[in-house]
Amino acid sequence: MHHILRRWTPGLVSLLRYRRSDLGPDLRAGLAVAAVAIPVGIAYSELAGFRPEVGLYSSLFPLVAYAIFGSSRQLVLGPDAATCAVIASAVAPLAAGDAAAYAALSAQLALLTGVICILASFLRLGVMADFLSKPILVGFLNGIAITIVLGQLGKITGISGTGGHVFHATFDLLVRIGETHPPTLLVALGAFGVMLVAGRLLPSFPAAVLAMAGAALAVLLLGLDLAGVKTLGAVPAGLPGLLLVRIDPAAVAELVPAAGGLALVSFTSMMLTSRSFASKNGYEVDPDKDFAALGVANAVSAFTHGFAISGADSRTAMSDAAGGRTHAAALFAALAVGLALIFLTGPLAFVPVAALGAVLVMAGVSLVDLTTLRLIWRADRAEAAISILATLGVVTLGATQGILVAVVLALLRFVRLTARPRVEILGRVEGMPGFHSLSRHESATAPHGLVIFRFNGPLVFFNAGHFRHALLAAAGGEAKPTAVIIDLLPVTAVDVTGLFTLKEVTEVLRARGVEMVGAGRQTEWRNWMAERGFNPDGLSIYPTLRHAVKALSEPAAENAGSPDGGPSEMKASS
Repeated sequence: MHHILRRWTPGLVSLLRYRRSDLGPDLRAGLAVAAVAIPVGIAYSELAGFRPEVGLYSSLFPLVAYAIFGSSRQLVLGPDAATCAVIASAVAPLAAGDAAAYAALSAQLALLTGVICILASFLRLGVMADFLSKPILVGFLNGIAITIVLGQLGKITGISGTGGHVFHATFDLLVRIGETHPPTLLVALGAFGVMLVAGRLLPSFPAAVLAMAGAALAVLLLGLDLAGVKTLGAVPAGLPGLLLVRIDPAAVAELVPAAGGLALVSFTSMMLTSRSFASKNGYEVDPDKDFAALGVANAVSAFTHGFAISGADSRTAMSDAAGGRTHAAALFAALAVGLALIFLTGPLAFVPVAALGAVLVMAGVSLVDLTTLRLIWRADRAEAAISILATLGVVTLGATQGILVAVVLALLRFVRLTARPRVEILGRVEGMPGFHSLSRHESATAPHGLVIFRFNGPLVFFNAGHFRHALLAAAGGEAKPTAVIIDLLPVTAVDVTGLFTLKEVTEVLRARGVEMVGAGRQTEWRNWMAERGFNPDGLSIYPTLRHAVKALSEPAAENAGSPDGGPSEMKASS
């Protein structure tokens, strides 16, 4: 029984072993997380196109679900800027302005995202946490940040009717800038000022809480709502009921791609956060279990009137900074959010929309990571270009299509790295043991009459042609070699196409009077080929490059019968 619980509910196992000494730190962390989750949940709910209470619903029961099923002690789930932007981009065109349809489609999207995550966990696709490279993820989040900031300009200026594509909405707003509503703009500027000052003077206190509370107080005392400043209005009190999610077959075809993109992006960003804090605090997380936990949390959100959620880095950081030690911190945060829904919804009615816009702008700005982009530029300009392309894809095509752009870029990057592995010709460098690349060491010299060829990657169908061309080119120089030695240590895998390529190259070189041998992975290759009954015409495999060079540089008779330096040779059986 314990084994089953540990496999499926690692968080619950941790909670069953709860220590009283963790109660104080976890309670403080939970209250700190709730202080951030409440204003952020309301703001992100606005971003996703929902009423404010929906953001709080999405910050409540999903936390409980992850605390039971997740493996990270500190990760906090909830509404996230990227997921909210994707939800709005995917659902709004299908709902066509119908609020009921919007809510129903969003619930379907969250449920489909959860199902995809759970299936991915069963298929052990936790490796997808490494799928989106750092440059692509940075570029994607930078694009989301730009989209969020531009999308809030209408709210903070009070200019209505600036919807549509972000470029069109921004251009329309600039054309109509004279229609700015001064009281609304002043409220937004005041919220910005409060957040900037609070961030400096009270860095440990959630600035968004002060900004929204101050703006609500201004509306209440100064009657700004009567002056045309839009507010959230009445927020229903109480916990969400159970929602029976109905799947609309006509909408599934449109929602599944968005759900798949949400699953990939939310899981990838969630694992970046959870791994960072797990490393900091000295424990490990399980990607496959967390994939399932994310799926369960999304399904729970769908059934409790919420929307798709992800790992929340700011709330996780708050939990860590407040001393949170276990999954119980998320439970205390959920309890605090639930109490706020029951007792504190009255004051939310006075929160101006402009203040929420200011909170979202600050959240968007915090997502922009130019520092990392500069580091990527210095390290590899091609990777930096990919990051910028990911940003442009999100900004120009929207968040949903931006995920597709990010995935395509990730695939192209993978193909570029694996289809054209680095090829090196090796030689000796005086004073340095072993063999080294001739291109990186000017003083390196190749052994007389030999070409030592290193292929830094697996030899498989999509790079076998590159291997053949590079090897024959290396063996076809003016100084015709007597033998070619392939360094097999970097060749981590070989498929059938790779084997046939080895066979073809061996025959071509033999026709030229050039012998071809391998070096390294001797036992592995012998066993691998024996299992498959395949060997490229007796290709000899030496244990090391040194053995191969020595054998081919001296008369063959001197090495015959050598127990440690002789080759492993297998005759062809196919």
